[in-house]
Amino acid sequence: MNQPVISADSHVTEHPDTYVAHIAPAWRDKAPRLVHSADRGDAFVIDGMDRPVHLGLVAAAGKPPEAITTAGVTFEELHRGGWDPDARLADQDRDGVAAEIIYPTVGMLLCNHTDFDYKKACFDAYNLWIAEYCGKHPKRLLGVGQTAGRSPTEMVDDLHAIKALGLRGVMMPGDPCEADYDDPIYDPVWAAAIELGLPLSFHILTTRDPFRARGPRINGFLSIIRGNQDIIGTLIFGGVFDRHPALRIVCVEADAGWVPHYMYRMDHAYKRHRNWLAPGVSLSRLPSEYFAEHIYTTFQDDWVAFRSADQMNWRRLMWANDFPHSDSTWPWSQEMLAEQARYLSDEQRRAIVCDNVAELYKIDVAELT
Repeated sequence: MNQPVISADSHVTEHPDTYVAHIAPAWRDKAPRLVHSADRGDAFVIDGMDRPVHLGLVAAAGKPPEAITTAGVTFEELHRGGWDPDARLADQDRDGVAAEIIYPTVGMLLCNHTDFDYKKACFDAYNLWIAEYCGKHPKRLLGVGQTAGRSPTEMVDDLHAIKALGLRGVMMPGDPCEADYDDPIYDPVWAAAIELGLPLSFHILTTRDPFRARGPRINGFLSIIRGNQDIIGTLIFGGVFDRHPALRIVCVEADAGWVPHYMYRMDHAYKRHRNWLAPGVSLSRLPSEYFAEHIYTTFQDDWVAFRSADQMNWRRLMWANDFPHSDSTWPWSQEMLAEQARYLSDEQRRAIVCDNVAELYKIDVAELT
């Protein structure tokens, strides 16, 4: 069947000027900046963080596995569409994608910075830059802004500022500065998101120690979805959705094939150990029911998600190509979808690759055809 294909999770490659040119003057000397090394290639160096962000993985879409490396790559070698909005349209056309919800790259790891003042300055700068980038082609480039999470009051202000910039959603830090997200102090944040029509997203790699895992390094890749699962459990078991029944949360790039088992496991925990809920918290529904209604999940080539769509709310599944990262399905997304989505009904396929994301982010599909 014919319908526009929309990626619910794609990324930019921040330009060297993203932070330096847009950050408040008081922070300019410490702004994240691109540094070249003869042996390690180009990397973003972030003041206060030990590990630079090497560019090898952030724009390796389309490369064969043997060509993917973490270092030795220069900015000039990257997909130009990562920072040039005009070139981005050609990248979309090559992959058969009509529009993308666009997230940061360096900004993901900045979520883990321990200095919330620094993080606030960086995210304000990024929001200005991504609004300019997406503003060139606003029907096809749909940007998500960032909030540092210094306080609930400031987060509400950030949501209003992000909305005023024309951005379509808000990427939340995995760890806020005060308490945790089930605390009622965040009720004004959830209320503001609902009022403004801004979906809130939690992306992998935005919680502390996202790669910490036992065993070989590759095990860290397998563990990165855990941070998102913990946030979902915090919101559900904390009663957030009882207090805010219109709230919608997006779990980004953590796959979706695990969802049926996770919903079962939440229900099992609740039925046997509901006395472990925080004092004063009670749930009016089973945890799985909150998940099915309130949690959207994005995924790329997770064939288990396609095969088990009937075991979860497929109206909350959203396909993504993750361009231009190393995990991307670009430029063979259409071939992948033809293979893995063949088990779906036409209605399910259209929902997962188009209608669900269009409804959530208020995208006029007619303008993409």
